[in-house]
Amino acid sequence: MIKIKVERGDRLDKALRQFKRICNDAGLFREIKRLTYYEKPSERRRREAQQREKNIRNAEKKKTRKRKPRTYKPPGAV
Repeated sequence: MIKIKVERGDRLDKALRQFKRICNDAGLFREIKRLTYYEKPSERRRREAQQREKNIRNAEKKKTRKRKPRTYKPPGAV
């Protein structure tokens, strides 16, 4: 359950934005949209397979991405 604590004097629109951001990060809106209509089992399997492929591609991208080596600069060095 998502809870937002609103203190006296806090702005309500700020709390609402915070609530929406937390719900979005948790995937709540996506889940509600998905459950709004019936999804055939074959469509569910296809969607899950596409999601797995996407996760694999993203993991490969992350794995092959080159990073600049970190260089240590002691304090006071120019």
